[in-house]
Amino acid sequence: MNFSDLALDERILAAISDLGFTEPTPIQEEAIPVLLEGHDIIGGARTGSGKTAAFALPMLEKVKAGERIPKALVLAPTRELALQVSDAIAELAAHLDVQIFTLYGGVSFEPQLAALRKGLDIVVGTPGRTLDHIKRRQLDVSGIEMLVLDEADEMLRMGFIDEVTEILDHLPNDRQNALFSATMPSAIERVAQTYLRDPVSVQVESGGGISVDHIEQRYMKVPGAHKVDALERLLRAEGDGTTLVFSRTRRGCAEVSDLLAKRGVPVDALHGDLNQGARERVLHRLRSRQLDVVIATDVAARGIDVEHIGLVVNLELPVDRETYAHRIGRTGRAGRDGLAITFVNVRERKKLLGFARSEGIDISEMDVPTDADIAQAQQRRVGRMIKTALRDDDRPRRPDWVESLLRETHSDAETLAEAVLHLLAGRELEGLGSNPSDEPPTWARKRSIHPRVDVNSNEVELFFPVGKNRGIRPGDIVGALANELRIPSDAIGRITLLDRKSFVGLPRELAEQVAREVDTIELRGNDVPVQLARPRSGPGEAPARPHFKRFQDRRDGEFRPKGKGFKPGGGPKKFKKGRR
Repeated sequence: MNFSDLALDERILAAISDLGFTEPTPIQEEAIPVLLEGHDIIGGARTGSGKTAAFALPMLEKVKAGERIPKALVLAPTRELALQVSDAIAELAAHLDVQIFTLYGGVSFEPQLAALRKGLDIVVGTPGRTLDHIKRRQLDVSGIEMLVLDEADEMLRMGFIDEVTEILDHLPNDRQNALFSATMPSAIERVAQTYLRDPVSVQVESGGGISVDHIEQRYMKVPGAHKVDALERLLRAEGDGTTLVFSRTRRGCAEVSDLLAKRGVPVDALHGDLNQGARERVLHRLRSRQLDVVIATDVAARGIDVEHIGLVVNLELPVDRETYAHRIGRTGRAGRDGLAITFVNVRERKKLLGFARSEGIDISEMDVPTDADIAQAQQRRVGRMIKTALRDDDRPRRPDWVESLLRETHSDAETLAEAVLHLLAGRELEGLGSNPSDEPPTWARKRSIHPRVDVNSNEVELFFPVGKNRGIRPGDIVGALANELRIPSDAIGRITLLDRKSFVGLPRELAEQVAREVDTIELRGNDVPVQLARPRSGPGEAPARPHFKRFQDRRDGEFRPKGKGFKPGGGPKKFKKGRR
């Protein structure tokens, strides 16, 4: 099917041609005819599939007369996405006399009020600000003939579902509805059942937006304290194009961006603490390829519509599958292949692989890039630069300069070329040496502690500063020692769990080897320090353990910490005013 096969106005087809589009995407091919016939629709498509044009083209056909009465309303979860949708509709309406305006919060009401008074045909807005204008009777929605809910699942996740339903209650009942969502949570299904009339379902993606063949999905086991180190290595080894990194919090987003910038990575942050001007500057640099890496929160990233993002990195496992689907959907757009990598700890790895199995997708493990991996990646990049230059017939030629360099350096062409390649590699290979190691960094190496002594020899205890109040169980400790350090289970002795600390017995030489070679161990998804318990007496005597002063309450036999402000059998001491 071509766009010319659709029953669209010639002026709309001319704008499509100006943009260089000839064939509709799958969601456009399925949705546009249904919407042109006047049916309600539920569209399931991942981000970047062309769904904006899928609803914008029928919408323009409906409002092409340009009567300056709001006839179409589009609701989007964030101002960035609302602006993006508004710009896309404006491009498709280039040959029509149609007025489009965007309503969003964080700015003055006056410019928006002035635009509403002049008259509009299409309104694109965020739920909160749109509802404000409706309640103030500044936006007349009595003539709305078509409503679009874009990224409906994201509006639910961000807590806008009440505002959305209130807006829907203000609209005419005979309107046409289009709901587009990458996933379909139960709350969105209830909205569809309540407000849509016999909707036609158009689902062009399998697996709820997660199972997408064009995106390669991997995970990397990274201790929490080394995420920035792992990210820097990953960017140097895999970041050939534009990379979008997701952080769960605004603070984490800013901190990671600052640390990478100090290491010479061209990076910027995108989060809710930035004002609108700063956010638009970051997006402009990203779209114009002036920026290679952006660290973003989920909400801020909703406005990123960039086709050249080649890599998405999740610093933490997203809270749910829908968020994961939206994140990885930022790469592999416009028919390109994409790569999504998620950093996980032990607990997150189980969760990630669990929903991978339930969705029938493959998420493979990858190792932290070594120095050798980084060197090879840089060599490939330099090689591509040279090949591109050789194919450029217009490049300036300087044979005299080359001959002069050969004479002055008393070298041949091959030696000179090697020196040029070294300079092209630049800072990327600094610190890697002439023979980069193929071993991962120390913190990323798979550790294996093997007992070299009789397991029945004198027992010494390891100390972990976590206990029952963090949900630690004996099985967690045994599993960590056996699976992470490869310690045989028959070498693990008595395990003692207290509220805030834990002890585990091991043969003396094995315990000392663990304390010497291992800084932290992962217990229930947390990196926990490992150290020898402080002995209460000399070698060869009773089990080693820190000695804490305690006294016994004679009334109930409980042990309580001894110190200021406490008395046996009671709570803190009460002091009268004026007494010390």
